[in-house]
Amino acid sequence: MNAVPSSSEPHVMPTYGRLPIALSHGQGCWVWDTQGRRFLDGLGGIAVNTLGHNHPRLVPALQEQISKLIHTSNYYLAPLQEKLAAKLCEISGLANVFFCNSGLEANEAALKIARKFGHDRGNDNPAVLVFEGAFHGRSIATLSATANPKIQAGFAPLVPGFVRVPLNDTAAVEAALDANPNITAIFLETIQGEGGINPARIEFLQALRRICDARDLLLMLDEVQCGIGRTGKWFAHQWAGLKPDVMPLAKGLGSGVPIGAVVCGPRAAGVLKAGNHGTTFGGNPLAMRAGVETLTIMEEDGLLANAEAVGATLRGALAEGLAGETGVVEIRGQGLMLGIELDRPAGVLLTQSLDAGLLISVTADRVVRLLPPLILTHDEAREIAARLVPLIKALLAQPKP
Repeated sequence: MNAVPSSSEPHVMPTYGRLPIALSHGQGCWVWDTQGRRFLDGLGGIAVNTLGHNHPRLVPALQEQISKLIHTSNYYLAPLQEKLAAKLCEISGLANVFFCNSGLEANEAALKIARKFGHDRGNDNPAVLVFEGAFHGRSIATLSATANPKIQAGFAPLVPGFVRVPLNDTAAVEAALDANPNITAIFLETIQGEGGINPARIEFLQALRRICDARDLLLMLDEVQCGIGRTGKWFAHQWAGLKPDVMPLAKGLGSGVPIGAVVCGPRAAGVLKAGNHGTTFGGNPLAMRAGVETLTIMEEDGLLANAEAVGATLRGALAEGLAGETGVVEIRGQGLMLGIELDRPAGVLLTQSLDAGLLISVTADRVVRLLPPLILTHDEAREIAARLVPLIKALLAQPKP
């Protein structure tokens, strides 16, 4: 299979390299295309479809909500906002929430909080410490915080006010803070997603928490991709036993309905006041109902434990199947957020996996990324490995470019 040329979609702006299938419907962790072919969903809409497809409790709840209210306005009190915000605060231990529509918007709000936090303390030129390998979005501000020069190309001048250091290097963080007294926040993904499934080490996160407390900085942890149960805890940073000051969320929170959120702890909870930030669609009743139902179903069905256990099965099956393959650099990640780094470009696997009836992602050029729905079963995890391992082995058997 070859990628669909852009001329096949003459009226769609060619911002995506499409794969040559069109999906029509799904059930659980399986989807079908318009030709009737079935695929095991190892991507989950890029960590979005927490509950898989056509979930028997989510779908009726959303249908009911559509029959009541889809959108009103943030002019009015919003009971579903309060319900979802209260739940997010309960499971995170944080204080309050702003709702928006996407991870990009959540990260934009976090950056505004960082700047306002600095200005409130008399810092007229606040900066944010960010990290190599980061991806926070494609708006001008989040693009500037992102570390990928390929997606920055053509969009200069970038937004100033970002200082970048290597991930998992505490000494580099301390040196950057000493050299840049205007820094007001440290901003990172707990597990880098687009950058290649690169986890921030537990001891590094704990060091950042201590540094932020000592220097009165905001610790802002982007959990857009790794949050909402994907690693086996509600949020990936909870494995380190700490709390951030600002936590952007999105993706899996609405199980496919667009939603974003910024959850703040006490240090950041009062930074934004009336008129400082806003959104038209954010916090609409449909998205809020999706969030409430997603978290409820996750709790009732034990999906955090499932993500941890089934993720271990998937990782074990991949490790067993790829044992002895010198072209496999590392299998890393946690729960149902896994990456397989190869020693060569792996983009060809995108179309080859379709022939094998499997949906995957390749990111950072050489990392096969798996983000299946959190309802994945042990048998389906083993099936992902059974379909993927032969493709990787065949690629690695070819001469290295």
